[in-house]
Amino acid sequence: MKKIILSTLVSTFAFGAFSGTIYDITTKKPIQNAIITAGAKEFRTDENGSFKIPDAPKIGVRAIGYNRKFYVTSGRMYLDPLTPKALYLSSFGATNNSIMSNAKELLKTTQLNALVIDIKMDRGQIAFASNNPLAKQIGAQEMILFRDLPKFVLDLKRENIYTIARVVTFKDTPLATAKPHLAIKTTEGKFFKDKEGLLWVDPSIKESWEYVTSIAKEAAAAGFDEIQFDYVRFPDRKGIKFSVENNESQRVKAITGFLAHARKQLTPYNVFLSADIFGYVSWNQGDLEIGQKIEKLSLAVDYICPMLYPSGFHTGIPGYRNPVQANYEIVKHSLEKSLEKSKGSPLAYRPWLQAFRDYAFDRRIYGAKEIQEQIKGAEDFGSNGWILWNPRNVYSNAGLK
Repeated sequence: MKKIILSTLVSTFAFGAFSGTIYDITTKKPIQNAIITAGAKEFRTDENGSFKIPDAPKIGVRAIGYNRKFYVTSGRMYLDPLTPKALYLSSFGATNNSIMSNAKELLKTTQLNALVIDIKMDRGQIAFASNNPLAKQIGAQEMILFRDLPKFVLDLKRENIYTIARVVTFKDTPLATAKPHLAIKTTEGKFFKDKEGLLWVDPSIKESWEYVTSIAKEAAAAGFDEIQFDYVRFPDRKGIKFSVENNESQRVKAITGFLAHARKQLTPYNVFLSADIFGYVSWNQGDLEIGQKIEKLSLAVDYICPMLYPSGFHTGIPGYRNPVQANYEIVKHSLEKSLEKSKGSPLAYRPWLQAFRDYAFDRRIYGAKEIQEQIKGAEDFGSNGWILWNPRNVYSNAGLK
């Protein structure tokens, strides 16, 4: 083993041919299945936490349940355990002084330690000045909210905030409008529009992958710890057609293919990769006609983020027909069902939890009790943290320790 006498904290480090062992800095035990990135390649540690790389001009290290930055001391490599507990902020919220000040105060005074921030928004707008010329050409740069994205991320990281870039994937009106051959169509050949009147690009066309992947790479280069793909699916609607036959096999192939492609493109950045999925995907044996199957998705990403908002479980789950009265059970049992499919670790899951008023049942306000019940469900399952969602970015310390 090449010996390195260094005591520092880094996200990547330059080596030649190299072998080593990665340890948990708290327990001093080796970490199995940790990821080592070298250029565009990934390597994994064995059951003893050891790895060997033939040539590594620069390496990165990460593992589920840990920070992606590592310590190198006297030839040993260590990772810090990390459990992200996050708030979601839109691009508008993250750049609004009042909303961001409130979020940072909660991060300082509660168990929260992470933020999910929109980078590519629901309507296809990209919130920073992208280097991709297509973004400007198609009108996706009309709202540049982050004037200096790397500085914005660096400022958060200086406050020890784990940063997650939310990238809306296939719902993209500007791209679909500018590139009609990429747009999802109805069976009559017209543009498909969802309930918000927005257009989608076809996940089965590989050309549609490149644009969103380039935006994700820019977010990774800006310093985000994790890239989270949302709307990484087909629309849940009848009467639409794609470039391939509209069946489960083709849909799943397209979604997992995109994520595998994105993972390969993002490998040099040593950034975590996550995907948001429908809550009922945990319970359904099929793909819900949207291309999401947990057993396939889990092979392509580091974290799966099921959206387990009780208000979204319109028919409940077995044994619990009123989900807003079963917040703990909705979260815990859905995660357990997911794990049955993926056969992996609970740490590979980080659920979205409801922090907004119920809209489907009794209109209850989701306050301390409801939030605590959901958090307990996630923590009793053993997930790697959780994320609170409020689309208006209105949060308090209710339910937070």
